[in-house]
Amino acid sequence: MLSTQYRLRLEFICQRIVKGEEVKLDDMIWADKLAKSNRSASEMLRKARRMAINPDIEKGSLDDFINRMNLGDPDPSNHITGNNSIEEIVEWFKQDKTDDWRQRD
Repeated sequence: MLSTQYRLRLEFICQRIVKGEEVKLDDMIWADKLAKSNRSASEMLRKARRMAINPDIEKGSLDDFINRMNLGDPDPSNHITGNNSIEEIVEWFKQDKTDDWRQRD
């Protein structure tokens, strides 16, 4: 669980990300470190990044559902598109897990 001070600071950073405004490097480093150690913070950052990439998400659309459920990677460069070989798909599913996958919040 995030403290009130941490949550408010992270919400401020996420709002700036969504609006496409500049975020200080120190703040971004702090937010990424927090996201690695706290699942709630990680979800907040992923949602903010997804909203920044696709600001015109229609309420009730598939993108809105994916964002609300916090599914998938918000970075479109990591998405598989088109006709891919079986080897590419297998390699995509073999992605390394981060060290925090064992952590409980």
